[in-house]
Amino acid sequence: MSFLDFSLLDLLDILLVAFLLYQLYRLIRDTVAINVLIGVAAIYLIWKVVELLQMELLSEILGKFIGVGVIALVIVFQQEIRKFLLVIGSTNFTQRRRIFRQLRWLSDEEQQIDLDEIVAACRSLSQKHTGALMVIERVSKLGFYRDSGTLLNAELSAPLLESIFNKYSPLHDGAVIISGEEIVAAGCIMPVSDRSSLPSRFGLRHRAAIGIAEKTNALALVVSEETGDISLADGDDFVNKIEPDNLKEMLRKATENP
Repeated sequence: MSFLDFSLLDLLDILLVAFLLYQLYRLIRDTVAINVLIGVAAIYLIWKVVELLQMELLSEILGKFIGVGVIALVIVFQQEIRKFLLVIGSTNFTQRRRIFRQLRWLSDEEQQIDLDEIVAACRSLSQKHTGALMVIERVSKLGFYRDSGTLLNAELSAPLLESIFNKYSPLHDGAVIISGEEIVAAGCIMPVSDRSSLPSRFGLRHRAAIGIAEKTNALALVVSEETGDISLADGDDFVNKIEPDNLKEMLRKATENP
């Protein structure tokens, strides 16, 4: 039988693998686990390339790493694996018929962010010395952090942002996650940076802004409660004391180049 032969069983095999991979993607697409999975897949591909090139020493090292990595993956993804098995055993066929419509990465529509509302909110909060932490979602999905807060899915507006960060609001201590034209969630818990070089005057809001920017490609805006200063964290970059008049242009450049 030549390698060009293609039977109905081959088609079924491909469809089943595609279905299982899709279900796995659905479970981890909004979590930090997706980054781990991409890293493992990249190492596996490198291993196969090295094998083809007959680089024996490097191939042996990567092979051992992949072997141990399987056990590590089971430990790291134990919750996701449990969910995955529950999905496989599910009898909810209605959602499975909508399988391709649910794939967000098939959509070519770019989400536009209303920067004017964000800048207006920051200006007002800065003048009132009201502390705030706003996280703007870009390429990386923030579902893992979104679930730590209260889901809102509300239209993005400056008055709503100001009311959330009002000191009498039960959600003012956490971060707000903004995606496109929506305030997705509020009161969210962000990872705190352990960078030793940070000035001691930086409180938890600043460290949380830097932490989420380090771990994802999200933008993080901070308004200081003590000084009213506006700061922006983007990756390893942190810009402090931003003038409100310059903030929109900085955000525009950052969102256009995620």
